[in-house]
Amino acid sequence: MGYQFRDESLLENALRHSSYANETKDPKITSNERLEFLGDSVLGFVTAKYLYQHFPDLPEGSMTKLRAELVCEHALYAVARELELGQALHLGKGEELSGGRERPSILADAVESVIAAMFLDGGIEVAEQFILTRVLSSLDKGLPVRDTDNKTRLQELVQHKAGQTLAYAVTGESGPDHKKEFTVSVSLNGEVVGSGMGKTKKEAEQAAAGDALEQLK
Repeated sequence: MGYQFRDESLLENALRHSSYANETKDPKITSNERLEFLGDSVLGFVTAKYLYQHFPDLPEGSMTKLRAELVCEHALYAVARELELGQALHLGKGEELSGGRERPSILADAVESVIAAMFLDGGIEVAEQFILTRVLSSLDKGLPVRDTDNKTRLQELVQHKAGQTLAYAVTGESGPDHKKEFTVSVSLNGEVVGSGMGKTKKEAEQAAAGDALEQLK
């Protein structure tokens, strides 16, 4: 990752999934959930600061959309794959057997946890350097804002033909109240054409619409 931890226990904690911590039943062995909470805020702050400084003419709404795309689960999952974080995770046996090392939500959360660990170990400058290098590396000055509203794009696509009806439905909900994960499916004329997951229903709907766009291509 290009950084040497002074307190390696922070990195170890960042790579410890809740399934592992729960199986050990040792109160001293904690999961990375608290670090993930902190890392999400650090990531959001650094990204917002970058957009504010480098896109002076970008309105607030467009910055919000662009930030959401840059720090979404799919983007963080790509970072985790590049760093091969999945190989270093501590998982419970059940999560291991069910493919947890490749699960996008787990890997994306691990990236946020690592960001928090860096912040605590080396300060905001260290965390910011990692974010700029790994997460925001594809964002150059002057890059136009891309259309990140998959639901709108999907609606526009199906409207080319009359009588098309889209419907979104929550098909799954997991996790504690402070860390819900929703699964949503989108149907076209009653037939499921895409599905997606997210930390909010809106995020899951956007993911489902993005999946549908890929399927309908």
